[in-house]
Amino acid sequence: MAPQSDLEDVVNLEINTFIDIYFHQNNAEEHAAALELRDAVLRLRRDGAFVAVPLFRVNTYPMGPHPVGSYEIWVPSTSFAPVFSYLCQNRGKLSILIHPLTKEEVRLDHQFRNAWMGAPFPLDLSVLPDMVPEVPLQYPSLRLGYSAPGPDFTLEERRRIGANVERILEGEKEAARAPPRESN
Repeated sequence: MAPQSDLEDVVNLEINTFIDIYFHQNNAEEHAAALELRDAVLRLRRDGAFVAVPLFRVNTYPMGPHPVGSYEIWVPSTSFAPVFSYLCQNRGKLSILIHPLTKEEVRLDHQFRNAWMGAPFPLDLSVLPDMVPEVPLQYPSLRLGYSAPGPDFTLEERRRIGANVERILEGEKEAARAPPRESN
């Protein structure tokens, strides 16, 4: 299957992410490191570095598909890059599962649409449904992610930004060029 490349389809399919921080629940050092990372994320959110919402519950035993202790962090698409960057640099020895939050193919979100930082853990996918009736709105009071009132940029604004980037990169010999637009 070819990767999606239609601008409108890609913008409409933008997803929010769940990040699962794993720790061996019987390892006091890992457990403490996981909680320290959680507190750091909360402080950075408070101070405006990014929007990331760790769920209140910290699982001190296997829960759902997760085989060890864990907690989840919800990240709207607008904050994914800074949160990902932060976790890459500050996760220490902890393993992190990153997966989208979609209503279609929930099991596939965990199985194939995922990424790992650190060593991957085997998941118990049998406890996950293939699909849910609708994506649960995460913190609609924030008006971010699926609760956002609209996109940050219109499709026309995105096209102008893209054309400007292409124009600027014409002088950069190491930058790959975008293929020409297909005629309709």
